[in-house]
Amino acid sequence: MSVILATAGYDHKIRFWEAPSGICSRTIRHPDSQVNRLEITPDKQFLAAAGNPMIRLYEINNAASHQPVLTLEGHAGSVTSLGFQRDGRYLYSGSEDGTVKLWDLRSPNPSRSFDAKSAVNSVALHPNQAEIISADQGGTVKVWDLTSSKCVNDITPDPKAHSIQAVEVSEDGRTVVAANAH
Repeated sequence: MSVILATAGYDHKIRFWEAPSGICSRTIRHPDSQVNRLEITPDKQFLAAAGNPMIRLYEINNAASHQPVLTLEGHAGSVTSLGFQRDGRYLYSGSEDGTVKLWDLRSPNPSRSFDAKSAVNSVALHPNQAEIISADQGGTVKVWDLTSSKCVNDITPDPKAHSIQAVEVSEDGRTVVAANAH
């Protein structure tokens, strides 16, 4: 099966669609909650589904498997954002519980946790692979250094904005963009 599109949402289902026909070729029940975000591993073997409060990884190319191959537990609220390090060994996530977490996929527990002090809406990995950038409902963008395990920069772009909804980093790492709710 050639996976063209994976979708999910509040119905607790992940669906795989074949683009040429528009036919749903596979459905997986995500058992515990709605799915807030999907992300594919760099090697395109697994799909991560962010829920409340867990992250589950499913095999993409095994149509017979409907069970997760890994469940990541450690957040206390809805996981709102996630992504993978370039080689796919680590996953990073942000949650409404106000934390940013780094996961070594050889373990179901987070290897690092950062306190953003406000619900996290979005996370992005800097191309240098050594910093995670988060955006939160408190209106701040934070840069988390993975070497020192500290917040090295805390920016409030617009004090009147109550929430930063999304953050992204350019491929060369020189530009960070953030979008607020206004």
